[in-house]
Amino acid sequence: MIKIFKISGIFPVQILNPGIMFLPIILLAYILPNIYIFLRLGKLFFSRKYRLYFVLIYLFIAVFFPLVNILSGGNSGILVVAANYLLAYYLYLTLSLLTFDLFLLVNRIFKFISSEKLKSAGFKLTGLSVVLLLPCLVVIAGVINFNNIQTSTYQIDVPGKSSRIKHLKIAFVADFHLKKGVDSHYVERFAQQIETIQPDLMIFGGDIVEGNREDESLHSFEKIFRTIHPKYGVYAVFGNHEFYGRQDKGQFFDRAGMKLLCDSNVVINGSFNLLGRYDSHFSRRKNIGELMKSVNDSFPVILIDHRPTELEEVSKTTVDVQLSGHTHNGQLFPVNLILKSMYPLTWGYKKIGKTNFFVTSGIRLWGPPVRTTGKSEIMVIDVNFE
Repeated sequence: MIKIFKISGIFPVQILNPGIMFLPIILLAYILPNIYIFLRLGKLFFSRKYRLYFVLIYLFIAVFFPLVNILSGGNSGILVVAANYLLAYYLYLTLSLLTFDLFLLVNRIFKFISSEKLKSAGFKLTGLSVVLLLPCLVVIAGVINFNNIQTSTYQIDVPGKSSRIKHLKIAFVADFHLKKGVDSHYVERFAQQIETIQPDLMIFGGDIVEGNREDESLHSFEKIFRTIHPKYGVYAVFGNHEFYGRQDKGQFFDRAGMKLLCDSNVVINGSFNLLGRYDSHFSRRKNIGELMKSVNDSFPVILIDHRPTELEEVSKTTVDVQLSGHTHNGQLFPVNLILKSMYPLTWGYKKIGKTNFFVTSGIRLWGPPVRTTGKSEIMVIDVNFE
């Protein structure tokens, strides 16, 4: 049986066997770095005189994140937000400490700092300050970057065929991850930027809403989205988080004024095909060959697929443009480097064959509200039909 596990509603993991997959994730992502940090900080910077104080303080901080998330029961609050910031801080504290250990290793070889100075109280205080402060500065920069909605603009030419129009401006976003506690002002800022952009077509590429719920915040988001009225309408597809949150009936999207494309195609203004796929978590998802049977070959084809996982297969079809999200460009360095081995395109633009592929790093985030790779973006794609 497939089960969905959540920690405070922000870390959904689809698993077949909790003991096989979920526990190792927790072990590797949180417990092991904490053990390393605990052992190295204590040995490098704290004498026996202060070791007990260090142990007590560190253990309290270390259990703060899991304890707050367990006790929160899926609700947001100040403590949950603080715990999520702490999670990002731990990542960069681990990297900061690893860098310091690398520095000590190099110093063993070249000995540019004497062993006496390394043992001095002044050096230990300076080293501890640097190791603790640098991650804090990185997280602050990541928070600022996350809250700054930016626009990425692209221009491409595709065959116009029998299209009645010569130009199409698309605004594309994905990965809003709207959960309880998200500030509606962020969504309002997004809507205001869309009004400034004045796109012909608005597309939402999945992972828009979290959880199967009906509350005041959700309705406020719907109201804001309904203010967006581009010439050719607003369209959307499901992401994997709609699958996790059981939003696959689409009521939120209907109320928000978004037309869902679920392995379906629509010809807009007698000018182009807009084709939307189910996310791969949906068992009823069609393969690309089956899906292309619904396409009118007389017009250009724009495809929306939440994940950029089948680029080679799609490039062998007559799809002119594919829009995807999901990756967040890793969100936190160095996760973006790992993702590059998983996806042929994790962020930006790439042309394979005659198909133009776009992957957005997302308008918002999943998990810690910190972004140290990529940007919170609206993609604006100017398509010229030749």
